[in-house]
Amino acid sequence: MKNQQEVTTLKAVSPLLFFLMLLVYGLFVHPVIFKGGMLPLEVLILMALSFSCIYLMYNGYSWETIQDNITKKVGESVPVLMILFSIGVLIGSWIVSGTIPMLIYYGISIIDPNWIYIFSFLICIIFSLLTGTSWGSAGTIGIVMIGVSQVYDANLAVTAAAVVGGSFFGDKMSPLSDTTNIASLATEVPLFDHIKSMIYTTGPSAIIAGLIYIIMSPAMMGSAPEKAVELSQITNTMTGLKKIFNFNLLLLLPLLVVIWGSVKKKPIVLTLLGSSWLAMLLAFGFQEFSFYDIFQSFNKGFSVDMAPTQGIDQEVLSILNRGGLYNLIEGITISILIFAFIGTLQVMNSIDVVIKSIMTRIKTPSQTIVAALTTTAFTNLTTSNQYATSFIIGEAYKKQFDKMKIPRKVLSRSIEDAGTMLENLVPWTPSGIFMASTLGVTVFEYAPYQFLSLINIIIAYTFAMTGIACFYNKNELKDEG
Repeated sequence: MKNQQEVTTLKAVSPLLFFLMLLVYGLFVHPVIFKGGMLPLEVLILMALSFSCIYLMYNGYSWETIQDNITKKVGESVPVLMILFSIGVLIGSWIVSGTIPMLIYYGISIIDPNWIYIFSFLICIIFSLLTGTSWGSAGTIGIVMIGVSQVYDANLAVTAAAVVGGSFFGDKMSPLSDTTNIASLATEVPLFDHIKSMIYTTGPSAIIAGLIYIIMSPAMMGSAPEKAVELSQITNTMTGLKKIFNFNLLLLLPLLVVIWGSVKKKPIVLTLLGSSWLAMLLAFGFQEFSFYDIFQSFNKGFSVDMAPTQGIDQEVLSILNRGGLYNLIEGITISILIFAFIGTLQVMNSIDVVIKSIMTRIKTPSQTIVAALTTTAFTNLTTSNQYATSFIIGEAYKKQFDKMKIPRKVLSRSIEDAGTMLENLVPWTPSGIFMASTLGVTVFEYAPYQFLSLINIIIAYTFAMTGIACFYNKNELKDEG
């Protein structure tokens, strides 16, 4: 294997540049300019993977070395894949048990559709703060908000964006969140110092995002969603839900299991599967589906065809046709391919080469923070792993921040501002894949309305360039004390 000193920056990033060119053409140029539709992301990644392998072999690396790196990296994706499988099972089980239908039914009754977007944002903030998980929030409460939004014919892209933004607020700010704890650990910053530092960028971002969702609400725009859909359709939906499912408070137990497991920091896969098995028992106890149909809900997802639908408008209940072990198979395929591609990048230590090249050009505190933000974004997009990003950036910049007399809590904050907040806006990261697959809205559809992350990233760069809330100013340090 070649020495890292022999690898130039251009050589190290060539496979990545080829990948980016494919994405730009396949996801933007082809559909926008040539009006041909977006090319399949899986195929684009497979092309980039093939090019990267050929390129490495051309540069003298053996296939065995390339294959070993791919195998190792794909192996690291197994926890992500297990979560994706578990969420699919969870959704199917929660529907057949009546948990999601009950939450949708009462959501339609309680939630004012005129304010559906801000409701989705705030409810997911609360749930994610309590549990510390963005995926768990979007995969449970988020699904309910999407269902309510569908019934009222509200804009699903905006609803999904509000769900994602609210879910990632808690993922970033909750002391129970894995990414929050990892960023704190990687930079050796006390956890609550890290969270307090993030308030300066995430707090204003959440307030501004919330105000935008209020302004965009049907009540403010003068177009109430119930006017866009026949009231009879809403009545039919609620009637259909009550005819097919038997509701009672015990159906909330699967939701409580997820909250308990998150608070107690239990393994996420076991928590999700445990909640699913409990939901199965509730389905046997309270619902009228056959043994076979309940198991099918775990396997291929729930279908309204399983229920006696005589006299029920099946179309209005199509919101329930989802879930199952194979529900997120597209996301799982993309995850495996992107991790394989990342494995090829690690053959030449591409990420380390780029970061070291940037570090040699840093001269001022402002440049240091901007560089930390930028390389965090680059590392997250090329590793698809926020945990790895936290440790790579933390290790690379800790001494530089100390040298520039910038508190490390600015570094830990930057890792989340440009990492945690960015990954849900990108279609090939695990978070982007998960959100799109779970909510049924593509990243490209919801990203323009995911104001929390977009504003957060802008504020982070603005503060970095101006020195606001960077704490190396004597007056700011005094205020902090």
